[in-house]
Amino acid sequence: MAPQGGAPRLVLLFSGKRKSGKDFVTEALQSRLGADICAILRLSGPLKEQYAQEHSLDFQRLLDASTYKEAYRSDMIRWGEEKRRADPGFFCRKIVEGVSQPIWLVSDTRRVSDIQWFREAYGAAMQTVRVFASEQSRQQRGWVFTPGVDDAESECGLDDFGDFDWVIENHGDEQHLEQQLANLLKFVHSRL
Repeated sequence: MAPQGGAPRLVLLFSGKRKSGKDFVTEALQSRLGADICAILRLSGPLKEQYAQEHSLDFQRLLDASTYKEAYRSDMIRWGEEKRRADPGFFCRKIVEGVSQPIWLVSDTRRVSDIQWFREAYGAAMQTVRVFASEQSRQQRGWVFTPGVDDAESECGLDDFGDFDWVIENHGDEQHLEQQLANLLKFVHSRL
């Protein structure tokens, strides 16, 4: 079960492929709602922190979109999978500790087990959001297919999930993206 720290009014679980714009979308939403109302939670944060500690690495450099992070990505994925097999809710529990804002944006949901944990913990307050960008758009943002990464569960675990509450298309059309964000924001405001 989820730790107490204030029950959220809405938990939006964002998923999507690398370079689809999950962080961009969640940061855009938070900037419109305000950090006092809306928290961005990253499942990869505690994973990277623990991985950095156990492997004597620079945690801050693992957080950015650097070549440093990319050099460790495959091993970090393997390590994270081992942790999840032992305890599927390990990283989910860590990111919600002490969060007091009423709106939570989980920016990097990657597995069905993540969705199941949040559904069990927060029920009707939870919604799923898939951020979709074409391969061409992702390549323009620097994405290159990497075997062992782009075909792993961390990238493909929700490909067949299918029943997302929201789908945000992020192909580079700013006007279309703004319309979609406005619709999602209207829904978020209805929960405040």
